[in-house]
Amino acid sequence: MRRGAAPALAVEGLSYSYPRAAAPALADVSLEVAPGEFVLLAGRSASGKSTLLRAACGLVPHFHGGEIEGRVTVAGMDAVEAGPGELATAVGYVAQDPETQVVSTTVAAEIELPLEMRGDGPGDRARAVEEVALALAIPHLLGRAVDTLSGGELQRVALAAALVTRPRLVLLDEPTSQLDPVSGDELIWLLRRLNEEWGVAVVLAEHRLERCLAAADRVVAVAAGRIGFDGEPREFLGWTRKVDPTLTTPAARLFSLAGVEPLPVGVRDARRTLEGQVGVVAEPSVTPVPHLGKAPGAEVRPPSRFPGLRKSRNDPVALRAEGLWVELDDGNGPRDVIRGVDLAVAPGERVALMGRNGAGKSTLLRVAAGLIDPVAGRVAAERMALLTQNPSDYLVRERVGDELPGEPGLAALRAVGLERAIDADPRDLSGGERQRLALAIALAGRLDGDGVPGLVALDEPTRGMDRGRKDDLVALAERLADQGAAVLITTHDVEFAAEFAERVVLLGDGVVIADGPSAEILSGGWYFATEVARVLDLPGVVTPEHGAALLAGGPA
Repeated sequence: MRRGAAPALAVEGLSYSYPRAAAPALADVSLEVAPGEFVLLAGRSASGKSTLLRAACGLVPHFHGGEIEGRVTVAGMDAVEAGPGELATAVGYVAQDPETQVVSTTVAAEIELPLEMRGDGPGDRARAVEEVALALAIPHLLGRAVDTLSGGELQRVALAAALVTRPRLVLLDEPTSQLDPVSGDELIWLLRRLNEEWGVAVVLAEHRLERCLAAADRVVAVAAGRIGFDGEPREFLGWTRKVDPTLTTPAARLFSLAGVEPLPVGVRDARRTLEGQVGVVAEPSVTPVPHLGKAPGAEVRPPSRFPGLRKSRNDPVALRAEGLWVELDDGNGPRDVIRGVDLAVAPGERVALMGRNGAGKSTLLRVAAGLIDPVAGRVAAERMALLTQNPSDYLVRERVGDELPGEPGLAALRAVGLERAIDADPRDLSGGERQRLALAIALAGRLDGDGVPGLVALDEPTRGMDRGRKDDLVALAERLADQGAAVLITTHDVEFAAEFAERVVLLGDGVVIADGPSAEILSGGWYFATEVARVLDLPGVVTPEHGAALLAGGPA
């Protein structure tokens, strides 16, 4: 911290318990963040990361209630006394669920709202909105209605609204969780630029640490409401190896399994180390996948080599789409969202549906569920269970047990590891816990036997989940698939896709641009590739275990 400079955030002896909670969410936490510092908050689901951010912006205790002790100071204000309204001019905050923050009907109005509340004039507001939209690459969204945005687009709009007042402290709760790999990387380095050039202090809570570890000055790991580690990123990796390996990055896990030192902070760090020690990193040999349907007069159809089209009409399928076209009105008139898609998913198949924000992934699931009508083509789904992107759509009661009554409900809670939260208020759960609760509601009574759906479709279900919970979700998907259910999951999480999926379908601008085995798809590109694939650049090598076997000279 600069001599004489007051901290951007000071937390002293903070303890907090949510109403009716069996244990405190935070216990005697003390922390200082210097002006211009970039701090990464790490920790498992429900460790206390989100609660700490809520306390820093005044939502705890002013919105959630509960019991609080200690002191939180932001820009010279006591956050416990001031509350979120007074703190809004000094703090930008983006919640795990951005849909809960949005109050305006259009994107431009949502971003402009904090400026209006501050009393800025029309000219100043117009300039600030334009600049933040340019910084986040969303000028094309300004005229859109908020309810037409994809989850990732909405996340960027919420971030724009948090940054538009140029706060000195920005608090971000999993801001990349709904962003595609390109947008996620761009966001992290935009924050780093704001941090370096304008002295904005950033406190960022994330589970996908591989996206942001190299950008951070410092890592603070939270465990069971207490700070377990506070130090530099490379030191943090050593700590995870000894204390909690589930928090490490894929590249660091690759090095640990292969016995290579030092543990890398990012892809560039890993490649430099391997080039010097092992010499196995191949020269890049990426062949970009052509973007179909862009050439004038081109027929918008995926090539016949895609495995999803090999199934005969007589083969059993859980999902079949043929010549599917979908139009949606985004507030500026209708636009094509799905364009001539052909797709078949077989019973027992595990498929990851991927693509950039706005590519049509969520729309495809909603059409299959009968929530949206296509303008051409047809789609048929076998006894479909759907989990949408927003867990709040499923949470209507004030007690977890009341959301899922009876033995089927308890069995569903056990399946997602939430049986101990049966008396909690869903609003007080972490983002990952709410996501798992929504999953339990969608699958209650349908986990075994005759109740198993023909198609289980989950839209971004890993939001807020740590690696252990993602492993549990993989196991649940395998359990359902073993009983004959097709499991189709939309995700931006390439590491999860590599573990879960046998097959990856990649959408771009409403068309299928790649479809094949997951190891092939997730090692064949610059962005939709795992961290291990980007480190080693070897065809079909996407997991730390596979890569470590190659580095150690074992069988592939």
